Amino acid sequence: MKYLLDCLNTDANKGWLALRPWSHLRLLPFVLIHVGAIAAFFVGVSAIAIAVAIGLYFLRMFAITAFYHRYFSHRGFKTSRLVQFLGALLGNTAAQRGPLWWAAHHREHHRHSDTEDDTHSPITGSLWHSHVGWIADPANYHTQHRWVQDWQRYPELVWLNRFDSLAPLLLAIACFATGVALEAWLPHWGTNGLQMFLWGFCLSTVAVYHATFAINSLAHRWGKRRFSTSDHSRNNALLALLTLGEGWHNNHHRHASSARQGFYWWEIDCSWLVLRAMAAVGLVWDLKGVPQRILDEGRGLVAKAEGE
Repeated sequence: MKYLLDCLNTDANKGWLALRPWSHLRLLPFVLIHVGAIAAFFVGVSAIAIAVAIGLYFLRMFAITAFYHRYFSHRGFKTSRLVQFLGALLGNTAAQRGPLWWAAHHREHHRHSDTEDDTHSPITGSLWHSHVGWIADPANYHTQHRWVQDWQRYPELVWLNRFDSLAPLLLAIACFATGVALEAWLPHWGTNGLQMFLWGFCLSTVAVYHATFAINSLAHRWGKRRFSTSDHSRNNALLALLTLGEGWHNNHHRHASSARQGFYWWEIDCSWLVLRAMAAVGLVWDLKGVPQRILDEGRGLVAKAEGE
């Protein structure tokens, strides 16, 4: 009980607990999507609703991990301007705000990982704050443009970042409309607009939320440390499966610019596999890998170079 109270009452949470009245408008979609996820269990379920929920989970998780994270935050590969925009658009449908906002906060996290200046550290702050409280803090609503000056020259990304609620809204409408159409044309499938909206959009979005957020919170608390990094990042195989490879977090903090986070063949990294498939057909290129010296270091064959 004391631990739970500490999670809610640390200094790191004060901004979240002291929201100004108008600030709640920024949080309203986030809250309503969670309400919708709970409501999904009271409207019945169908095989098609579950299939859409699972499909949208993995599709948007890939967009978050491959594009929001490995591309926009770390420039782990190159691609065309069209694919760059489509990756940003698909990631935006996960309702984790705009690509520039996401990349800026993540770059700042790497600069200050697990220090007092880290926006979402479970080491210097509470587990609750590192998981979700920081997102609800008005201090973190704005995009820190100084961290993403390299992306500011693309007006379509700036526009998407500015109107970051539009893509999730359109996906929610599409899910509802699909359910309405299926109810009319294929009634034996047992679904409807409300069910498809709550399962396909709300529940799926909440699952993507908390799997992603768990990397910030749980992957800095629980797991194994192959590399002696300056923070508390850890490799967590379960989180890696849920997030298509992001759970190899200690690996990532050792060599953040790599498009590959499962450094070894036994570390499942589905986003890396999809990126390789995309590279094979020319959609992306120049995938950054892991230097041999770091692979050897991870196997205990060499020591980390001093000051690296």
